[in-house]
Amino acid sequence: MAGHLEQIRLDSYKPLRELVCEHIRQAIIDGTFSPGERLMEIQLADEMGVSRTPVREAIRKLELEGFVVMIPRRGTYVANISIKDINDVYEIRICLDVLAAGLAAERITEEELEDLKKLLVEIGTHVADYNLEKIVEVDTAFHDILYTASRNERLRNIISNLREQITGIRGTSMNYPGRLADTMAEHRLLVERIAARDVEGAQAAARVHLENAEQTLLKSMLEGQNAKD
Repeated sequence: MAGHLEQIRLDSYKPLRELVCEHIRQAIIDGTFSPGERLMEIQLADEMGVSRTPVREAIRKLELEGFVVMIPRRGTYVANISIKDINDVYEIRICLDVLAAGLAAERITEEELEDLKKLLVEIGTHVADYNLEKIVEVDTAFHDILYTASRNERLRNIISNLREQITGIRGTSMNYPGRLADTMAEHRLLVERIAARDVEGAQAAARVHLENAEQTLLKSMLEGQNAKD
């Protein structure tokens, strides 16, 4: 392995397996590990100062997310997350999120609406502090309420599975200049349309939000690739 990881600080509130997973995922995203490069459990564990167990657990999670590929009798390799991969995921997700937003506009409860508004305020607080980790966490909770409000459990499960495939690089999109402010505005409009029980308006707001997120992510990835060339 060409890259080297820093040792993990063990003063975090998060479980060790989550810290290890985030550490390796970020190293893949920022190019420390290249597509096709083999990842060795022992070496990763030594570099991060942890045992092999959390590394093994992290690799399994990263495989589910699509960041690594495990080949029987050969080992674990960094996957190549391509522009087409992103396009494929968002092509499906946009359709499903539009459906979920429309259903939520019809079926959401007043309590869920209040929860959405509270989360908007919380996201705004983290935006002011530029805490990307918390922004992604609360943004995930925000969308989870929308999916729950659709009252369609199968739809919710399908979207969650798709979201897992790109969850590790969402922070890359949000870190793009101007994206956080745009995300806040898009979220507010989405909540307004849902609160008004405006099905078509909610669907349109969801489509714009996901399309903008996709385009920002693609721009960020392309600029990152060009910077390495």
